[in-house]
Amino acid sequence: MIFHVLTIFPEFFEGPFAHGVVKRGREAGLLDIRIHNLRDWTSDAHRTVDDRPFGGGEGMVLKPEPVFQAVESIWPERRSDQKVALLSAQGRLFDQAMANRLSRDAEILLICGRYEGVDERVAEHLADKEISIGNYVLSGGELAAAVVIDAVARLLPGVLGNDNSTAFESFQDTGHGGGLLDCPHWTRPAEFRGWKAPEVLLNGNHEEIRRFRQRAAREKTIRLRPDLVGGQEPGT
Repeated sequence: MIFHVLTIFPEFFEGPFAHGVVKRGREAGLLDIRIHNLRDWTSDAHRTVDDRPFGGGEGMVLKPEPVFQAVESIWPERRSDQKVALLSAQGRLFDQAMANRLSRDAEILLICGRYEGVDERVAEHLADKEISIGNYVLSGGELAAAVVIDAVARLLPGVLGNDNSTAFESFQDTGHGGGLLDCPHWTRPAEFRGWKAPEVLLNGNHEEIRRFRQRAAREKTIRLRPDLVGGQEPGT
């Protein structure tokens, strides 16, 4: 799979993809990440990518011309499995279901918003989807792009080594009580400062362990994220 990132800060990505499963996936040839500098598609001496918003207001807005030219240069003839996603605070909330859908595409091009936003014609006529990673505002889409790439990359076959590793993670709908948080986990020592790991996890009975984990996952979801099971979200 190929990820493209369109940004005015290409140097930002020198760090996030140099570690962990994304790095291993790249080294194994399972995924490719290509960083594109939006300023390469400008024509003036100052390499201008933004301008004042029509109607007045604070901040600057990314201009449509360089964004359209960049995408059309990267993909002169765009296929249905080449998706463009605009990262912005106004987008649809990114979740595990969306990560799963994106993992089935051949290429994803992520446009990193900046300043006050991006000219709306990019969202309306160029992007396939507009994505937000949370109900808060970031200085730009670079952090969001790193989040999306990490979440999608680990779903690609072979990236984690064991393709079953993602099956029962938090939010992953597997048909076995899916959409819940992952169950709590314990490891050695079996007793630490008087706190003991559940005995059922030590008895070797796989069916009992499976039932315990399923029950524990649901209990933890109800306690920490009741919104996932139809309850009110914590803190509301």
